[in-house]
Amino acid sequence: MRSVKTVHLVAGVAALSIVLAACSAPNSGATVNTPAAAATAGTVPDKPSAPVTLHILDVGGASKLFQGAIEDYAAANPDVVSKVTFEAGGAPDLVGTIKPQVDSKNLSVDVVLTGNDGLSAGIGENLWVPIVKDYGSRLSNMANYIDPAAEQQALANGYGVLLSFSPGGPLLQYDPAVVKNVPTTPAELLAWAKAHPGKFGYARPANSGPGRTWLQGLPYMLGDKDPKDPVNGWEKTWAYLKDLGQYVNNYPTGTGQVVTNMANGTWSLTPIQMGWDIYPRAEGQEPNTLEVGQFSDYTWVSDAHFAAIPRGLSADKMSAILLLLNNLLTPEQNAKAFDSGYFYPGPSIKGATLDKAPKASQDVIKEFGRNWYDEAIKSHDSQTQLDAASLVKAFDMWDREVGSGKYQAK
Repeated sequence: MRSVKTVHLVAGVAALSIVLAACSAPNSGATVNTPAAAATAGTVPDKPSAPVTLHILDVGGASKLFQGAIEDYAAANPDVVSKVTFEAGGAPDLVGTIKPQVDSKNLSVDVVLTGNDGLSAGIGENLWVPIVKDYGSRLSNMANYIDPAAEQQALANGYGVLLSFSPGGPLLQYDPAVVKNVPTTPAELLAWAKAHPGKFGYARPANSGPGRTWLQGLPYMLGDKDPKDPVNGWEKTWAYLKDLGQYVNNYPTGTGQVVTNMANGTWSLTPIQMGWDIYPRAEGQEPNTLEVGQFSDYTWVSDAHFAAIPRGLSADKMSAILLLLNNLLTPEQNAKAFDSGYFYPGPSIKGATLDKAPKASQDVIKEFGRNWYDEAIKSHDSQTQLDAASLVKAFDMWDREVGSGKYQAK
């Protein structure tokens, strides 16, 4: 059993405007670093001069995949990392937490694990070290990304290191006791929702991975003019979501409530990602009787976790972090990202196959995975998410034009 505090599932996405407005204090378990000269590319040694402590803030759920791997590295390399602690937070609070530390040059957080949302928010506030630009030669294992993960890494603009990858969705989770004819097209889904008002729902996209994937997957299914341009290219998507919204009672501000709604029968149908199908059933949060269906024609919208480094760390800290991150991108360590199916598949590195994962992960995937998931990943095209600026615009438009009055912003 892991000795550090439990990392809760975090839906992991919030609009940049929300992030900039939010503020949260660091967890009391963090150790404030003594201010030191900030590292530069030319001053970071191959190995720290003395073991360092690392405090990791997770706002995207990545600790669920990598906490064990990070602890394993620390245990095997006590001359590099003397202690590692973890803190869970929410993406809306990230900038409010990190910016005062960076501005004061008094950091208590050494590594941030985040999705595209927090990464892009921090880029906008100039919080992150341009790690790939300054230290790319020290991260040689990035050369081993699988192709779709490499495409997702490009969205980081050099400010984050991609650790895990998932094609995501959109798929449809349903209760077979209620949903007898599973929709296979958006039109069929709209008709089902109209016939069963209040029994379909999804979470606010700015706060939910499945909600975000559903929002970005629709333009491909509906044949919109430009799936990468939510402002000028999503005419069909916005019209569809407004129609569908007539039959949605409310939009939760987190995926955890989606799980609850499906578990207790409040909803019978919801858009889902593979990981959010597998993990809640494996953890007993949802009945294993729930099923998942595919649309007849869809495109995967991929998701990822990144490590970002706040500006101002010492050279010894940077040295240790670079060694740790490169280790997490080895097949043996990266395969631990299978975990309990939370971010299925999870690994981003070639050769990080399920047979290299811990037996507990293999057992979960065998029991709670879907035997068609891997084939579906291979047989459908995958697209990266929107770039940061476009994603913020999409969230804002959804909030104003679709969800207004039916959700409460955090």
